[in-house]
Amino acid sequence: MSEQRPVPAPRSIFNLFYDLSTRWADNDMYGHVNNVVFYAYFDTVVNRYLIEEGGMRPGVDPVVGYVVSSSANYFASIAHPAEIVCGLRVVRLGAKSCTWEIGVFLENDEESRVTGRFTHAFVDTTTGASAEIPEPLRRVLQKLT
Repeated sequence: MSEQRPVPAPRSIFNLFYDLSTRWADNDMYGHVNNVVFYAYFDTVVNRYLIEEGGMRPGVDPVVGYVVSSSANYFASIAHPAEIVCGLRVVRLGAKSCTWEIGVFLENDEESRVTGRFTHAFVDTTTGASAEIPEPLRRVLQKLT
């Protein structure tokens, strides 16, 4: 059985976009943004949404999302200096977890140069036990499905 080869994500499937600037330190010795830096972009975009739209209060909230799975597919390079656009959507919303997808584009790209996914499992910060996604946050996540 063969796996399907990953393909770039079209810009049209994303519900929300955030602009980010690359930094000099993002480039690696090959002159392009290092693969691990894209994970920082993913984290930045998701947490911005959770804070700005979901009302998340880091260090205060009793239920938080822990990243339990992550992946990225790379299709074309990006090098500093560049302004990038990150598309965000929720591809799976469960009772206690959600899976995000992030597409990284240059301004005029119609297909992602990088597509990332990660899953947040929600946890009670006091007990460390699995927890339901709080209803106010669930409503915000549903906007991106």
